[in-house]
Amino acid sequence: MITKHKEDKVQMLPQVSIKWRFRTAIALFLVVLALFNSSCTKDFEEINTNPQGFTTANDGALFNSLVQSLVLTGNEQFYINNDILYKQSQLAALATDAWGTYSIGTSELWKNYYEKLPVVRELEKRFSAYPSTAGYNNMRAMVKIILAYKTFKMTDLFGDIPFSEAGYGFQNIEMLHPKYDLQRDIYLNQLESLKDAADLINDTATLVEPFKTFISFDKLFTGDLLLWKKFANSLRLRYAMRMADKEPAIAGEIVNDIITNKLPVLDGFGLAGPVLESACIWPASAGFKNTSLNWSFREHNGLRMGSNLWHQLSNGDDPAGNDIIDPRAYIFFETNGDNQWVAFPQVPPAGTPSAGGVPYGEHRDDMGNFTIKGSNCNYSFFNYFLIRDEDFMPIILMTGAEVHFLKAEAYIRGIGVGQNLDEGDNEYMNGVNASVSWWLYVANHSRLPLSGAKFTDLLPLPSSLSASTVLNRFGSWNAANDQERLAFLYTQMWIDLFRQPWEAYALCRRTNLLPREGDAINHFRLPYPTTEVEYNTANWSEATARQGGSDFSVRMWWNSR
Repeated sequence: MITKHKEDKVQMLPQVSIKWRFRTAIALFLVVLALFNSSCTKDFEEINTNPQGFTTANDGALFNSLVQSLVLTGNEQFYINNDILYKQSQLAALATDAWGTYSIGTSELWKNYYEKLPVVRELEKRFSAYPSTAGYNNMRAMVKIILAYKTFKMTDLFGDIPFSEAGYGFQNIEMLHPKYDLQRDIYLNQLESLKDAADLINDTATLVEPFKTFISFDKLFTGDLLLWKKFANSLRLRYAMRMADKEPAIAGEIVNDIITNKLPVLDGFGLAGPVLESACIWPASAGFKNTSLNWSFREHNGLRMGSNLWHQLSNGDDPAGNDIIDPRAYIFFETNGDNQWVAFPQVPPAGTPSAGGVPYGEHRDDMGNFTIKGSNCNYSFFNYFLIRDEDFMPIILMTGAEVHFLKAEAYIRGIGVGQNLDEGDNEYMNGVNASVSWWLYVANHSRLPLSGAKFTDLLPLPSSLSASTVLNRFGSWNAANDQERLAFLYTQMWIDLFRQPWEAYALCRRTNLLPREGDAINHFRLPYPTTEVEYNTANWSEATARQGGSDFSVRMWWNSR
């Protein structure tokens, strides 16, 4: 049973707009970080917002805007995920030349984060004046967790970023040019903040005002405080493991605290079967349609099933699919225009036929047109339901399957706990079972927005495939040594992260045991957006020099070995 996908139809409330007037272009640009869905003139001379500022928005409305900001934007998906991260992680193949306009995507990421950071600072300011009651502490904790998730994602893409001084410009004009914090400092600060948040949450507290109203804005866990606590601890585990090679002692303490003390974390699979807990935004339940999803694939039209992932999902290249061992192959991808399974080469040799086709077009959502994939559709592509379902396809932040894989790695490597291969194998198998079960759940509940067609009506899933057929090949008993055991683990974690390419990209950067075709990964970060060069020049310059540059080849702090 998935406890997160509640079928409530309460809509995300509209964000409150705020109006500020500034006289210089630089001040206007930086203070725009404090705005919600503001619109502005070409020269940043006027922002359409409320002159009363944050005082007109209640705490819940501000929190609502933070949850909304977790939804991936079209430009992020198009220019970052589809054009860069899928290729670099090799979860898919880029069948056409990259658009090369990543700056649109980096600017979008920067905007999404720094427009919401002032909202966090305003809530923090308000919370500092509130009494330390159970309800207020729960509010404090929920904001801390959202901030940590967003901050870790940003620093893992860019490295050092403005943080400790950022978001205060609307409160103090002297802080309009925030310094860049070291990634290490950000990691340690936010890991501690997540621990504080988990400790603050009281899931048995009486539901009284103002928390009763505040929690009605929770479109992530619909008021389930235990899941908030689990999410906080699960994120602690994720990022402690990410820095384990760089800071083994600190990472070990965190992992030990979570595992030894049996702290609540997202659960994927248990003795009784699937639990399938996850941190996701389900569009229909949250009251919106995720229209940017299909746009990003339809207009990009460059991603196809790559040979690397295909060879983990199938034991051979039989175009009829008789060699497929993993049911997730049928969930992640579809056959080509000739109804055959054909992977695009991860490293295409000269003369490789073009991808062709229009498999992501909206026409396929019209009754009777589903099989129309366009002329010369030569290769398998992303399953249409994954990229067209704007109501029931989740926006994934973290799943219980990932938590099992992280625990398995800790036991196998002896990070924070004594090395225990039996416990590692148990967590690993729970992870595989959870991942396969979770993706089957998603497929079984997916439908197209126009025709209403169900996934399993148009693309039936073979009953012969299951987690068992995956483990027949990737079970730890097939590993020749501990290194191969870890390679199996990382491979399954990588597959599970199929719709979180930013997380798969992080996994690829921190381990060299993942399957890979061609050269080892040499892409480690996104360059800072040009707006930082123009408006925060001194701090940008200092941070860039400190890290040895900001081009793709400069490694993160945690994988600088």
